[in-house]
Amino acid sequence: MPDKKELEKKCIDTIRFLAADAIERAKSGHPGMPLGAAAAAFTLWTKHLKHNPKNPRWPDRDRFVLSAGHASMLLYALLHLTGYDLTLDDIKNFRQWGSRTPGHPEYKHTPGVEVTTGPLGQGLANAVGMAIAEAHLAARFNKGGEKIVDHFTYVMASDGDMMEGVVSEAGALAGHLRLGKLIVLYDDNKVTLAGSAGLSFTENIELRFKSYGWQVIKVADGNDVAAIDKAIKKAQRETEKPSLICVSTTIGYGAPCKQGSCDAHGSPLGAEELQKTKEALGWDTNESFNIREDVRKYFRKALARGKKQEKMWQENLTVYRQKHPALAAELERVTRGVLPEDWDAAINDFPADAKGVATRKASETVMQSIAAKVPELIGGSADLNPSTFTWLKKMGDFQSPSFTPDELHGMVGGAWNYEGRNIHFGVREHAMGSVSVGMALHGGLIPYTATFLTFADYMRPPMRLAALMGLRVIFVFTHDSIGVGEDGPTHQPVEQIMNLRQVPNMTVLRPADANETLEAWRIALTNNAGPTTLIFSRQNLPILDRSVCAPASGTNQGGYTLWESSPEPEIIFIATGSEVSLALDAAKKLSQEGIKIRVVSLPSWEIFDRQPRIYREKVLPPRVMARIAIEAGIKLGWEHYLGLEGETIGMKSFGASAPGPVLFEKFGFTVENVIGKAKELLKSQKK
Repeated sequence: MPDKKELEKKCIDTIRFLAADAIERAKSGHPGMPLGAAAAAFTLWTKHLKHNPKNPRWPDRDRFVLSAGHASMLLYALLHLTGYDLTLDDIKNFRQWGSRTPGHPEYKHTPGVEVTTGPLGQGLANAVGMAIAEAHLAARFNKGGEKIVDHFTYVMASDGDMMEGVVSEAGALAGHLRLGKLIVLYDDNKVTLAGSAGLSFTENIELRFKSYGWQVIKVADGNDVAAIDKAIKKAQRETEKPSLICVSTTIGYGAPCKQGSCDAHGSPLGAEELQKTKEALGWDTNESFNIREDVRKYFRKALARGKKQEKMWQENLTVYRQKHPALAAELERVTRGVLPEDWDAAINDFPADAKGVATRKASETVMQSIAAKVPELIGGSADLNPSTFTWLKKMGDFQSPSFTPDELHGMVGGAWNYEGRNIHFGVREHAMGSVSVGMALHGGLIPYTATFLTFADYMRPPMRLAALMGLRVIFVFTHDSIGVGEDGPTHQPVEQIMNLRQVPNMTVLRPADANETLEAWRIALTNNAGPTTLIFSRQNLPILDRSVCAPASGTNQGGYTLWESSPEPEIIFIATGSEVSLALDAAKKLSQEGIKIRVVSLPSWEIFDRQPRIYREKVLPPRVMARIAIEAGIKLGWEHYLGLEGETIGMKSFGASAPGPVLFEKFGFTVENVIGKAKELLKSQKK
């Protein structure tokens, strides 16, 4: 019978060669990290990771994030070996059409994959969000000594992850927040896709993360299971700091001609090199996808261990229900992602007001009503709360309870702990987006973010991934157009709205007034199939008189007939946001000249396009080809609703620095210009 070290080596080599064989069979993939980091992954998964392969969604499981998603076969090998619903045939079908083992891990696609990774840096930043969620839920629900929420978030990251700026942003935030249950295993092999990491990456990672407030532990030999085990235990004991374990590894370990080289990173070893690698490590060269029975039994201990761990948790939950029935019911509700029955009961319509209110300010009012009823709503802004109005009043600050007022530079009142619902992200838009994605992935929370719309560009990677994963994240953007005014074109978003509309599964809403804002928030809270982007104005917008205009509930169809002079219009104005009231004013003047006209408010293209064709054609009758779109953004894209016959009043430049009303006049967003364009269009179509 083999001794323990010999069996562990077999297990580690099984991970290596399941990965290498699958990559070789697929003729594509990344063998370098699976070969080099297999021992670290083995140690974590067999000695520390709390998980149940038969129930991948067990709420109190540890989270494992493979931030270096290109090493997906490392994860797939672990999932198969420990007993997840991932067969050997799935492994053999790596990277093929319809495969459950795609080139990079995909959330909801493969059992046991916690997060879609591949864009480097995102996974580690997502893990910060997961750790925030664990800390917040633990602070809220762990009462009387019962730790009903108590788990770690583990990450495996690469040199490439460490180079990405989002890791610096998220790492600094994690250190500040003292997220002691976040542990990162850094595969420190000093090689990237294009060559030695030293070509561009010579900083001192240890000092960098120490300066962020992390505990840093070094493991000199990436194949030393005992040393890795000891490092993880040390990281688990540190409750006041996240931990970075720098594991020195050799990329492509065992491959005689490619180990330690970028040649091992992103392409199969090749049949000959794979054969030599197996020989070098004492592996059977006659069979591919070889799993020895003693190895299988060792890995499959995870099934009994996970079943026992979850059973103990369920027993604790039973006791918890008896002691804290209301809290237990609440925990189960938020874990299921179900809103309270009366969550929107306190939201009141806004009365008509010609002077109006900025939709960012209306949003603030709505948010306070929602927050009182939906305790899982949590988030913050990129240091912009006085401008975005996204602060949840009297809901506390999410900060480490160990902070002193002096450490928070004079902040007084003691209104901070992990139960607080206002997160200070700092000027870190990229990390803010990624962290919010991680919070949503963890479950039990509905995260939101906020910044100016022009800075949506900093957040595009996590927003895209939120849409790809179908996560309920609410992205709030204010200062939505040239209406920003004097700050100039650097702060005036022109192309951002249209860019966001192009993201599959992203719902974008740009409401026209306070009541459409209210409806937009309702849509965002109930949209659990993907992220929602809410776009609000800086300047005041009239609160439309709904006794004259159609109800704002039409927002739920994405677009609706707001007002018309005749049910048989000869021209249609289509507008969003701040331009809706402009369209309405111009339409009413045209109607006085006998022109039959309709105004359509179109706050969400995505929702409108999902409506039945009969509804869409009722709002935009095909026979009415005279259509004008009015939006203070780029024109490209409006052809979708206008066809070749319509006209767009929009932007062709980046704006300018001047008061907002002056800019609207200079760029043609006036009643006079809209009326002139309408008459020209009608005249041209009558020829």
